[in-house]
Amino acid sequence: MFEIEHFAGWSDMDFNGHMRNTAYLDKSVDARMHFFAKQGFPVSEFMRLRIGPVVMKDEIEYFREIHLLDRLTVGFALAGLSLDGSRMLLRNEFIREGRHIARVTSTGGWLDLEKRKLICPPPPL
Repeated sequence: MFEIEHFAGWSDMDFNGHMRNTAYLDKSVDARMHFFAKQGFPVSEFMRLRIGPVVMKDEIEYFREIHLLDRLTVGFALAGLSLDGSRMLLRNEFIREGRHIARVTSTGGWLDLEKRKLICPPPPL
């Protein structure tokens, strides 16, 4: 599993003083994009190829709260893939001090930015 370090910032908080649900989604996407960049697919390469990852569904499971300035490890892994590779199931795990805090599971695919349709990704991807 690929991992990056984050912390819960002021803009990540909700009225109740814990991390808001959309902040989990934002940090999940950050982890994914860091992964792709480290694999030779930075945003500029996606733009050159005129393709991009697209999310069709997100599910968040909460196990513990995250508070302001908590340090987090956000993991990223492929959890499933269609036979042609055009659709995928992605998983992000949120860990704080060795404890499992939350899980984001996303259903996505590869979007042709010209045709606006799902496509098979190029072989290197």
